[in-house]
Amino acid sequence: MKTKSERIIIFDTTLRDGEQCPGATLNIDEKLTIAKQLARLGVDVIEAGFAFASPGDFEAVNKIAQIVGTETGPVICSLARARQEDIKAAAQAIRPAAKGRIHTFIATSDIHLKYKLKKTRQEVLAIAEEMVAYAKSFTDDIEFSPEDAGRSEPEFLYEVLERAIAAGATTVNIPDTVGYTTPSEFGALIKGIKDNVPNIDKAIISVHGHNDLGLAVANFLEAVKNGARQLECTINGIGERAGNAALEELIMALHVRRQYFNPFLGRPTESEEPLTNIDTRQIYKTSRMVSNLTGLLVQPNKAIVGANAFAHESGIHQDGVLKNKLTYEIMDAQLIGLTENQIVLGKHSGRNAFRTRLRELGYELTETELNKAFVRFKEVADKKKEISDWDLEAIVNDEIQQAPDLFKLELVQVSCGSNAKPTATVTLRTPEGEELIDAAIGTGPVDAVYKAINRVIKVPNQLIEFSVQSVTAGIDAIGEVTIRLRHEDRVFSGHAANTDIIVASAQAYVNALNRLYAWLQNQPQPEEVNA
Repeated sequence: MKTKSERIIIFDTTLRDGEQCPGATLNIDEKLTIAKQLARLGVDVIEAGFAFASPGDFEAVNKIAQIVGTETGPVICSLARARQEDIKAAAQAIRPAAKGRIHTFIATSDIHLKYKLKKTRQEVLAIAEEMVAYAKSFTDDIEFSPEDAGRSEPEFLYEVLERAIAAGATTVNIPDTVGYTTPSEFGALIKGIKDNVPNIDKAIISVHGHNDLGLAVANFLEAVKNGARQLECTINGIGERAGNAALEELIMALHVRRQYFNPFLGRPTESEEPLTNIDTRQIYKTSRMVSNLTGLLVQPNKAIVGANAFAHESGIHQDGVLKNKLTYEIMDAQLIGLTENQIVLGKHSGRNAFRTRLRELGYELTETELNKAFVRFKEVADKKKEISDWDLEAIVNDEIQQAPDLFKLELVQVSCGSNAKPTATVTLRTPEGEELIDAAIGTGPVDAVYKAINRVIKVPNQLIEFSVQSVTAGIDAIGEVTIRLRHEDRVFSGHAANTDIIVASAQAYVNALNRLYAWLQNQPQPEEVNA
């Protein structure tokens, strides 16, 4: 079964597997924001979540199906174990989508069968066949995954896939669940499936892989050469443990080296036709959005979207790039939507110019959101002479895409110096409108601020990460602060941007505490025991 366009299908699992990364938990509105951007990016399938996992996951998948799953939009998918209750929940969640998919899975490696499932191969075969058929009763678009396929016995894997396709699976996904295989092994596995599963022509071969050995992207590219036509990946490569195959790396590898990959898709070598439906100019913006909302920073030397990906410090490199970019750059930064910091707005710019530029950057704000962001823009414009696109993105991400506004930071004031004890005073407004003021001494100004905030918001937590990045160059640059804190066994992230790094630090901390506080409020209360 071939795709109409003969292009590689991009299956994005940022909102499902990506969100499983510790500290990356997203609320429903944040998931919807990312889903809308993934649609602009041009992904073919969005795995919106695991509908049966929790009421929140179900609601997120359902809302994305309603709003993003239009006729012209991507396929909306929900994961489901090979169990009736999982599959039924997935079917209900994706029902509003014009194009919905159920993705069901069961483990097939001997180690999983023995220690996790405690089932025989024959039992797994029967379950896979029965559950795929059950899923098929809800929708025609069914994906089946034999979990830990990379460590499964090939002959058994072939049999499971054959039975799943016969039962109605239209996509069969081959997961390297623990990131164990090497490119040559993974390529051979895909080729073996093509050669030994009799009805494989009735399904698309997909791949899913983790980056435990740093080989996920290489494995996927080798899989494409051997017949895989769907790639399951995440923005910035986020996900469990060492993460997933990074979407941006796969897309740009397929774009820059399309003449190399063309023959494997049955095209002339010299063809310039894109290998995917991705709008590469949306890559950088999508990367920034996911980083901001999850609180997971992108390392500076990260391929494609890292801050240093297009930077040159070596004199030899700088000289070559100035003469001709092709000397040391294999792709144009503009291809991923990374442009020079063109100054387009200032403190005298009006609301209409502000709205127009945000639309050009891909932001569609409601009137309330626009008003909120415009007020912040004016505040920043009074402090900065020149406002760049990066500044605008930081303003919108900070003002619009925030945690529940439970505790509100009204004032933060610090006193510090070489011979003084750092002292901070904070004023916060509670959800009930009460104003609370407290002060504390710390080892530094940020430590003092955090101790003062903790005295007001009395929720036990441990700060486990604090990082600061400059959005733009210059002494008046907006600084972005990302923090992560732990409460019991859960991690919550906070993010804020401000020209005053102490204020940004305080706002990020309150942001994370608001997420924690909201989560605590949603936990079921212990039932009273009658005497």
